[in-house]
Amino acid sequence: MMRCLKLSMYVKTNNFLLATLLFLAYAIVASPAAAQTAPAAKNNSAAGSHASAPPHRKTRPNVAAFRARVEAALREAQAQKALWGLLVADRDTGETLYELNSEKFFTPASNAKIFTSALALAELGPAYQFHTTLESAGSIGEDGRLSGDLIFVGRGDPDISNRIFPYAGKIERDGPVEKSLAELADSAVAKGLKEVDGDIVGDDSYFPYDPYPAGWSVGDLFFTFGAPVSAIAFNDNSVRIAVQPGASIGDAASILVEPAAAQGGVTFEIKTGPADGKPDFAVVRQPGTNFILLRGMIPVGHPSMDLDLAITEPAETAARTLKQLLEARGVRVIGGVHVRHAPPPDPSDAGDLPPAAIIPMANQFVLAQHDSPPLLESIRVMNKISQNLHAELLLRTVAREKTGIGSTDGGIKIEQDFLKAAGVADGDVVLSDGSGLSRDDLVTPRAVVALLRYVAHQPWGEDYLSTLPIAGVDGTLESRMKSTPASGLIQAKTGGLEHVHALSGYATTLRGEHLVFSIFGNNNAAHGRDATEAIDAIGVAMVETLGAPPASHPKKKK
Repeated sequence: MMRCLKLSMYVKTNNFLLATLLFLAYAIVASPAAAQTAPAAKNNSAAGSHASAPPHRKTRPNVAAFRARVEAALREAQAQKALWGLLVADRDTGETLYELNSEKFFTPASNAKIFTSALALAELGPAYQFHTTLESAGSIGEDGRLSGDLIFVGRGDPDISNRIFPYAGKIERDGPVEKSLAELADSAVAKGLKEVDGDIVGDDSYFPYDPYPAGWSVGDLFFTFGAPVSAIAFNDNSVRIAVQPGASIGDAASILVEPAAAQGGVTFEIKTGPADGKPDFAVVRQPGTNFILLRGMIPVGHPSMDLDLAITEPAETAARTLKQLLEARGVRVIGGVHVRHAPPPDPSDAGDLPPAAIIPMANQFVLAQHDSPPLLESIRVMNKISQNLHAELLLRTVAREKTGIGSTDGGIKIEQDFLKAAGVADGDVVLSDGSGLSRDDLVTPRAVVALLRYVAHQPWGEDYLSTLPIAGVDGTLESRMKSTPASGLIQAKTGGLEHVHALSGYATTLRGEHLVFSIFGNNNAAHGRDATEAIDAIGVAMVETLGAPPASHPKKKK
């Protein structure tokens, strides 16, 4: 009898423990936000904060409602397995309203451009311009003959293209992609140029020769988002390939390349397939000068298809295009085309070296000059459409202007000093490039929020805000949060890599409160709309729920 009683008590005790464990397990699963963070030291300010804080400090009802909606969004199937980091704060006071893993590192993807664009505006100013020139060490004789090479000198202008400025909601273009080069050629001819007794030289030595930053994937290098970085950035260092099917099955497809001078960098093996097939293309790496092999099939009778790829040798392509433009204007070029690169960067360039004097080019004769739009307009394009090459050029330009050496490492060194002055916690930002394409990049949500708050209080802060995509309106947010209360009320930078998504910026709530926020989702296997659904749900929740309730006024006594 005693044994039975002891066994019965043992079973009951274990049933109680089992029930307790099941309850705790359910609580953890039911709240992904609680599962991903741990309480830390209390701190009421998001800016300049070096310590984490409990995720839910506020007790006012709107914050509780927001927290519930965040947890609901992160419980969705496509979000559960991802790692999330969030920080939402009052833009004006810095008061933290909600945070989750805000002190942890995340891969930022294109949220790295937040740092690059702020650095460029702070160090160079909104009105800064790039200058691209046609130069020579020789001179034009009375017969129109230029003695020596004609040198196309690039200095990092991101807009040697046919892009129309200012940006007005979408990218618009006017004329052929070589429009800027054609204008330089026209200016040279107007100065009397009739013959070049030498070569056409593409000179991108303004920056050390380092076309691909650390951490870029080999698979990125074929496509426009992984275009090589060069002080000559012609047509965003990209080539458009128009593919048309042949007349019969088995015929080679017809290929049209723009700019035409880029054709030498790509080889093609594209056939015409059956009418009921689907277009299928693949990019193959191959050794040698023709780095890119484009293979595939396009069905007979199918409309022409456009494929955009990276130009592998932008300085050479620009010089070759310039030669073709000059010859089309009747200028005789005796020589050929070659490039002038600077040596690769020296690791010591990023050290604590005194600023070096910028050595002027040896060429004395300037035949033509192209001036870029103001820097603010270039940054607007970069942030609205998330243009990677432009971000890399800005980072190197800052380094060149401040130290005389336009290296990525030099730009990052200056950026670290800038972030420290802006109140960003030491060690919270580890970047290897300016665009966020590098898989080596790491930032914390609190670093992003601290910088965005700093930016909002700078003289150029309003200009900076105007460069960010607007939810449901333009840029990379044009189709997101459309027809929701957040449409038009969120200005933020998007970010996306494989398994990585981010959104950071500013929001105005329906109650008129100004917020600054950063949302990161890493290790997310979802794609397309599923990958950003949780982030957008959180954005809408911010706008709908947060904001201090209107003050109540006591009724006057009669």
